[in-house]
Amino acid sequence: MTDSLCHSPRVEIRYCTQCRWLLRAAWMAQELLTTFSTELGEAALAPGTGGVFQIRLQGELIWCRERDGGFPDIKSLKQLVRDRIAPARDLGHSDRPAASPEGQP
Repeated sequence: MTDSLCHSPRVEIRYCTQCRWLLRAAWMAQELLTTFSTELGEAALAPGTGGVFQIRLQGELIWCRERDGGFPDIKSLKQLVRDRIAPARDLGHSDRPAASPEGQP
């Protein structure tokens, strides 16, 4: 393992086992690892109970189901992560604003 990998950002997704949110958590981790394949060092899944669904990046709580009102859509989650670990990175279609009805930006 390279030294730079040891210091790469870590994402932790804590999910409720009682609510069976493992698949949701795993999918979000997979999306983040795919999008940030060279910027992230790890995505961890942490089982919890009591309706918990929290996402931490380097220990900072960036999403909480209870606080933020539900689950993040993947576009928002990728933007939250990008803004903290690679602010200059373009997320392609996830960053583009919706076109107006006339096709004008």
